[in-house]
Amino acid sequence: MVHNYNTENLVIIEHPLCEHNMSLLRNKDINSDMFKNTVHRLTTMLIYEVAKSLPLESCSVETPLAVCEAKKLKEKTQVIFVPILRAGLVLSDTASEIIPNASILHVGMYRDEETCKPVWYYDKTPAEFENPDDVRIFILDPMLATGNTAKEAIALFVKKGINIVNITFISILSAPEGLAALTKEFPGLQIITCKVDEKLNSRGYILPGLGDVGDRFFNTFG
Repeated sequence: MVHNYNTENLVIIEHPLCEHNMSLLRNKDINSDMFKNTVHRLTTMLIYEVAKSLPLESCSVETPLAVCEAKKLKEKTQVIFVPILRAGLVLSDTASEIIPNASILHVGMYRDEETCKPVWYYDKTPAEFENPDDVRIFILDPMLATGNTAKEAIALFVKKGINIVNITFISILSAPEGLAALTKEFPGLQIITCKVDEKLNSRGYILPGLGDVGDRFFNTFG
């Protein structure tokens, strides 16, 4: 397959359970509980994959029998999950369960259906970070379609002094067009996804896709 995007910093989770759960998630007939549970399983795989990049430090631990040397997440590293409202919330609960000491910052955008451009309506992020080199930003959005919303969120943190190599974009499903947009704009960006689909349709929706994740997760059809 010929890609029109840079794959250097792209991780696509290749695992039988990922393939199986993607098949469940795509099915238009699964009920809400199964959809939510499937999102949870896929998010767990994504967060464990992204956590491989977190730095460790040595520590001493006293077990019931002896003292041993161990490793733990580096204390001065600030892990921040950033769900893009509303759909990003389907990933953030699971992410915070896996890394409970992480902070969660919310940003909100909706897509203008005529232009496919993002419109900001919420930004709950600090004006600046005290030690930006120690910050790891993980932006959460289940679908990477055009990439316009993702670019806005990433640029927000770059402007606040976060090095692009310390920012990771996490999605369940991606389109080639979105990957091309992100890798062109931010060459050092880390991207982790479960699957790359064929293309976008004329309205900017991923094909074959899996529908609107937010609507299916929160039962807000119609």
